[in-house]
Amino acid sequence: MSGLREDVALANRIAHATGMVTAFGHVSARVPGTDTFLIPPRASPMLATAAGLLTVDVEGRVVDGAGAPNSELWIHARIYAARPDVGGVAHVHAPSCVVLGQIGQTVRPLHNSGAVAGDVPVYERVGLIRTRALGDSVAAVLGHRRAMLLRGHGANVADADVRWAVVVACFLEEAARLQVGALAAAGGDEGRISFYDAEEADRLRQELDTPVSMERAWDYYSAVAGRNAPPPLV
Repeated sequence: MSGLREDVALANRIAHATGMVTAFGHVSARVPGTDTFLIPPRASPMLATAAGLLTVDVEGRVVDGAGAPNSELWIHARIYAARPDVGGVAHVHAPSCVVLGQIGQTVRPLHNSGAVAGDVPVYERVGLIRTRALGDSVAAVLGHRRAMLLRGHGANVADADVRWAVVVACFLEEAARLQVGALAAAGGDEGRISFYDAEEADRLRQELDTPVSMERAWDYYSAVAGRNAPPPLV
């Protein structure tokens, strides 16, 4: 499991390096074949290390590791409980995703990578997800989908593994940033923006949602974050 631990730590540092998290936010991975997952303790994702990860179950109990988990562990726990197909979850505070949610919109694809996330619902309740019940309500809004916005809070991405989860989170924020820019350029008139229609989005998703493309993206974002341990605190 050492490889998975390294991936989780690096995915958290990717989330930080790409500006989707600061002191808060977290990326996790299911321990294969179990109802437990690996997640950093309560600290900035920038500081995540493989050795420091906690093992937590879908009932929110720490079963291995030292330290306290983030209070929003329920996002991860209840998505894993509801979705046996999910192997990685990214909870990020992506700025442009926040902007779209707060102007009553969601992310719509207007460039190729933006199509990968698919349909993106919005969780309307404002606030932190600090209880099992709230975690269940988040999982219910996500449903079978890959990504969702949390109004005023950021986004969640759930995918087959932790690498894809953080890559799709990066794509989602890139799409949101382009959409915010397009809205500004169009004077707020959505009709002037040529969003992809359903057929175009489905075709682009099939073209890009492949192991080759996703591994290439993982390698890129890994280089952006640096593959080594996080810098020491000074």
